Amino acid sequence: MAVPARGDHDARRRDVSQAVWEVLAAGGFGGLTLRAVAARMGASTGLLTHYFPSKKALMRYALEVAHEHTQVLDRFPAEGEGLPGLRAALLDVMPLTPEGAARNRVWVSFWDAALGDDELAAAELRRYERWRGMLRPHVDAALRRGQLPADADPDDVVATAAGFGHGLVVQALFDPARFPPQRQVKLVDDFVALLAR
Repeated sequence: MAVPARGDHDARRRDVSQAVWEVLAAGGFGGLTLRAVAARMGASTGLLTHYFPSKKALMRYALEVAHEHTQVLDRFPAEGEGLPGLRAALLDVMPLTPEGAARNRVWVSFWDAALGDDELAAAELRRYERWRGMLRPHVDAALRRGQLPADADPDDVVATAAGFGHGLVVQALFDPARFPPQRQVKLVDDFVALLAR
């Protein structure tokens, strides 16, 4: 049997990545199976076992794909320092569009798998560390510029902002009629204004 050309292998891997993302966006990690990915590709499960010999291998790869699709944009320079940058970072994670809602559904669905698996839990812990690490420069800048009370603890502000952001995401996912995009934006604005008091 001939070895596929490198370009063919790369193209197939892109097809697999796209199919994995589509399965995640439609059914979350709970719906992620080799069969579902193969069906999305119009391929056999045998083809996929070449890439993923086990469900665990598929889950690890799905984490990579989900991370690529959910990179939070660091708009710190574009939005300015301090609280405007923090506002932008929070808005970047809100489900303000169908694509944003799909990205968030993927991550919320991952929590169930991560709670029961030490390796996946460690990956989720690293993701939260990255998220807080992206918020921290905005908070530090806000303190330097006097946009936050001088005695504010930056670690606490970061943890509060991260908790607020993800709490609002979950409410908007489960109750989109009550939390449409314009209300999400208003709530973020109100939260950032409260931090400045």
